[in-house]
Amino acid sequence: SWGGSVENVSILVAIGVSKDGHREVIGVAEGMREDSASWEQFFRGMIERGLKGVRLVVGDRCAGLVSTVGSMLPKARYQRCMAHFLRNVLSKVPPSHREWASAALKAVFAMESRESALDKAETVAAEMEARRLKAAANCLREGIGETTTYLLPEFPDGHRRRIRTNNMIERLNREIRRRTRVVGSFPDGNSALMLVCARIRYVTANEWSNRRYLDMSRLDDNLQEAN
Repeated sequence: SWGGSVENVSILVAIGVSKDGHREVIGVAEGMREDSASWEQFFRGMIERGLKGVRLVVGDRCAGLVSTVGSMLPKARYQRCMAHFLRNVLSKVPPSHREWASAALKAVFAMESRESALDKAETVAAEMEARRLKAAANCLREGIGETTTYLLPEFPDGHRRRIRTNNMIERLNREIRRRTRVVGSFPDGNSALMLVCARIRYVTANEWSNRRYLDMSRLDDNLQEAN
């Protein structure tokens, strides 16, 4: 509630995978409009609490997130969520072409190397233009680079399925939204954060955090530590 009116406010949540391959919620904060200033403050708080060695950041292309990763975690790679990216491209494709476009995009992300994926994406974009789907072709060309980071050789093949999307945090967000919808509105940001954090603790206080999410032994021991 702000001065008698109710407005939507973002909650920023970060999940990290530690050296032993287990997941941990490492940051929760009120993000206001989810802009660059909010992301910078969020990342700065985690860094001040000891966040280091970040090698990959996975997320949707939120406003300000990409630039914040580049400035505050300069040695970390950025992976745009493949699932969100596919939906973005397909939203620019009319129903009559959607079945073909969906199959063509899946073929791009079925490639075994980043070079072959980029080549396939250019072929698909050219075919889109031939079908008069210029907006979809432009969207594909614009985002394919940051959406295929997971195919870089520095990331193990066995990690690809998990690091190419932000499904891990989307599932947690669904649990948060399910609880906050029941409340409807909050008198202030602190009360919202208290409920969100309580829900996160409930969800993660089981095999979610005890089960190994990634086999970190597959990472190259000589990979340069980031941040």
